[in-house]
Amino acid sequence: MEGLRVLELYSGIGGMHFALKESGTPAQVVAAIDINTTANQIYKHNFPDTPVWNKTIEGITLDDFNKLSVDMIMMSPPCQPFTRLGLQGDIADPRTKSFLYILDLLPRLHKQPQFILLENVKGFESSSARERLVQTLMGCGYIFQEFMISPTTVGIPNSRLRYFLIAKISAENVSIQTKSKVFSAAPHPAQSEVPSDLSPPRPNPDQPVEKTHGGQVLFKLESLVEVQRKVSQNNDLSVRQLQDFLEPLTEENLKHYLLAPKTLLRYGLILDIVQPECRRSVCFTKGYGRYVEGTGSVLQCCRETEIESVFTGLDQLSEKDKLEQLLKLKLRYFTPREVANLMGFPPIFSFPKSISTAQQYKVLGNSLNVVVVARLLQLLLSEHFGCSDGGEELSVF
Repeated sequence: MEGLRVLELYSGIGGMHFALKESGTPAQVVAAIDINTTANQIYKHNFPDTPVWNKTIEGITLDDFNKLSVDMIMMSPPCQPFTRLGLQGDIADPRTKSFLYILDLLPRLHKQPQFILLENVKGFESSSARERLVQTLMGCGYIFQEFMISPTTVGIPNSRLRYFLIAKISAENVSIQTKSKVFSAAPHPAQSEVPSDLSPPRPNPDQPVEKTHGGQVLFKLESLVEVQRKVSQNNDLSVRQLQDFLEPLTEENLKHYLLAPKTLLRYGLILDIVQPECRRSVCFTKGYGRYVEGTGSVLQCCRETEIESVFTGLDQLSEKDKLEQLLKLKLRYFTPREVANLMGFPPIFSFPKSISTAQQYKVLGNSLNVVVVARLLQLLLSEHFGCSDGGEELSVF
């Protein structure tokens, strides 16, 4: 295959560009477009030879798109109109305007891109925006497949359930849909992912902190279902352990990532605590490091202390004693490099020195999993794409 000319819309920090390289696809990103100046700075730092356009997509004319003459469009439109925690404004949300603009331009391009890849949050699959997308693709003669995929599918211990669509111009130029439904590539139905735009499931507020159920002590504010789900995930040997994604930290560096005493006291009972041997972690969001609830897992560094011994009966202690107990676990945030590792970014990815830790967490939380996208690109560019029946398993996963 000759090198593809690729346009990266809503390019962020370059996750899709890295996925192109990871997939082994001969390609040139002819333009990366985003309005986030911090993300653009990071993108340019990692891909200095790629033109980065710091402008709104609506500000790019049809003539501009035609001049680019691209073979593939990769995009991750704003997710806020579709998240379950948001207002779910869908196509009425002003942030959807740029995506609708793209859908309007697509049929009018002199040369329609042969391939399209789109990523968004869970919730997009049932949106009016998705209906507009499907109608546009079918009208332009694309065949396509849709998926709900989490990185656990490719052996990465992080839950980040996302909607993906891959599309290809049909050789027969017929308007058909390859799959009649969104395909779930999750390996085990019993291990359903927590929607990544949500906080972890909250228990009944009347449930006591410590409760015995069939020999299982619920020592934190967790439902029995939540505990069982975590145990099930940690027993899935197809997923790697977190320790494979951690970086060595000196005691001095470690201090920068330890949870503050006031954070421990206020949020200790709802923290998602993991150990290096775990095969799971919850989705890291853009608020990680600044906010605690529902923004990502924290790591237990002191393995000599049993977590049950800390939390059992914790609600009966004074504030001073509570803190003393919680500090025994030596809980810390994952570093930005570790979050990047769990999102599939290669070792060569780096941040400019001017980007603060808070900014690093924020842009990572807005990004995507590189390995998942790379696998989808391999499927999209394979000779068999669009040829199998709807019930066939996906070989790339």
